[in-house]
Amino acid sequence: MRRLRLDSVWWLVSPQNPLKPVAGMGSMDERLAAARRVARHPRLAVTDIEARLGTRYTVDTMAALIARFPRTRFVWLMGADGLAELPRWDRWPQLFRLVPIAIFDRPSYSQKALCGSAASRFARYRVAERHAGQLADHRPPAWVFFHSRLHGASATAIRERRETGA
Repeated sequence: MRRLRLDSVWWLVSPQNPLKPVAGMGSMDERLAAARRVARHPRLAVTDIEARLGTRYTVDTMAALIARFPRTRFVWLMGADGLAELPRWDRWPQLFRLVPIAIFDRPSYSQKALCGSAASRFARYRVAERHAGQLADHRPPAWVFFHSRLHGASATAIRERRETGA
C-alpha cells in the first residue's frame, strides 16, 4: 500500500455506498483498479482508507481522518448530484460542520442542488467562487460551488460502456 500524501486529493473508494444497491456493484478490488486507471496524476491518490478505517458513513470517515491527521486541512469534494442528494446522507449537517466542502457543477443537477435543502440550510456559509482558493483556510461550515463547462457523460454510463466494450 503506497503512503497517502497529505498534499494530495484522495479519491476514497467506498466499500459500499449505503444509498446504492449492492447488486451490480463491482468488488472493492475491481473498483480500486478502475479508479486507479482513471487517476493519472501524481497528486491524485486512490485509496481504500474508508474500508481500513471501518467507517460506513462519510461523516464518520471525515471525523476519523481529522482525528488521525489533526494538522491537515481537509476539503470534501463532491458533485452537484451529491449536494442534491445530501439530505439523504447520515448526519449530513454534521459533515458541513466538520470540513469545508467544494461542490462541482454537474449536468442537470446544479439548479436542483442549489435550490435544495442542504444549500438552503447552509446558504450563509457559501464562499464566493472567486475566493475558492482559500476554502481550506475557512473554518467549517464553509462551501463553494464551482460553475464549469459541463460534460454530459455520467460515471454510470462510462462504466456501462466499459463493461459492454462499446
